[in-house]
Amino acid sequence: MVTNADASVTNAELPEAELSAPQSGENSAQWRFDGDGGSMVPLSALDVLLNLNDKVSTGHIAEYQPVPLGFTPLDKTIGTGLRSGELLLLGGAQGTGKTTMALQMARNIASGGQANVLYICFEHEEEYLLNRLIAMESALTHLPHKTGAIKLQDVRKEILGTWMAEGMGGPQLASNPRLRPALDRIARYGQNLFLLRGSQTASTIDNIRSLVEEHKKLSGNRRLVVFVDYLQKIPQHPEPDTEAEKVTFVVNGLKDIALSEEVPLISIVAADKEGLKASRLRNFHLRGSSAINYEADIILILNEKYHIVAKVNIEFNPYQAQRFRDWVIITVEKNRGGMDNVDLEFEKHFEFACFDPNGRTVQEKLIEERLYND
Repeated sequence: MVTNADASVTNAELPEAELSAPQSGENSAQWRFDGDGGSMVPLSALDVLLNLNDKVSTGHIAEYQPVPLGFTPLDKTIGTGLRSGELLLLGGAQGTGKTTMALQMARNIASGGQANVLYICFEHEEEYLLNRLIAMESALTHLPHKTGAIKLQDVRKEILGTWMAEGMGGPQLASNPRLRPALDRIARYGQNLFLLRGSQTASTIDNIRSLVEEHKKLSGNRRLVVFVDYLQKIPQHPEPDTEAEKVTFVVNGLKDIALSEEVPLISIVAADKEGLKASRLRNFHLRGSSAINYEADIILILNEKYHIVAKVNIEFNPYQAQRFRDWVIITVEKNRGGMDNVDLEFEKHFEFACFDPNGRTVQEKLIEERLYND
């Protein structure tokens, strides 16, 4: 008997001709079931192999070409980058740099030229994100010295100063000598990076899917990487009774967009109350539903290094603790395509809205709440 939990299809309900998988080249009816919820079409392993061969021969192998995120040790850990159909979730408490890291990843992908990027942000307007990009660009080329970099809080002052210096005669941002180097770098990849203010009415799962489909039509199937900042903000209409129901629906929807539209998808995820109180945030502290842990292909958790380094590292050198405040640890909690339980650290430069992308593996002992409390 052939059964399916969704459609309850049995041998008695299918013609015998459809139960015999057709050989390649045969003019035979395809085994399929068309129901109210859609169609199910099993493919033989040979069919899949032939389809793959067609992709290779025509050069349609995007899913085998990972898109680097631009953070060197992280890319190495997850297999040189993110692949089509994969869902990466980025979690952390407030202030750990989730938006900073996500926007920097988006910038890295766009500047690399391998794909377009759609960054949907529910918390900030497009111009605010651009201000962060300006500060980021001003610092990245100078790290670790940051000579000539513009702090995020000073970007608005420079923009206002440009207008005041030029008066009403049509001032141009590029005329500002402090802004111009960063603006020139953004201009080189700006056509690849799309920013969108998320809406509680328009930015639903179905509409995000339609937006991705429209990109395919307009771009000639150019690759796209989608960012969502953040997952729990995506609306569902009508609103479900519990947050767990909503998060289950949303994370399932994001994963389905990644798979059906063949796009890598990265989403920030908020922590729950227990996670905010915990000494170390873990993947089970992500807010809303256990579906988060099941649907994601990769889960990254950000923690302040100062908060999760074991005391043994500083008991003989208390001044070392102060240096730990400048670093954030990213733990690869889940990784379907490679190693997990990997701790990497990146230096914060939050005044310039960026991290140093040249991170490293953590050498110090960390607290591990699942095994013991230090």
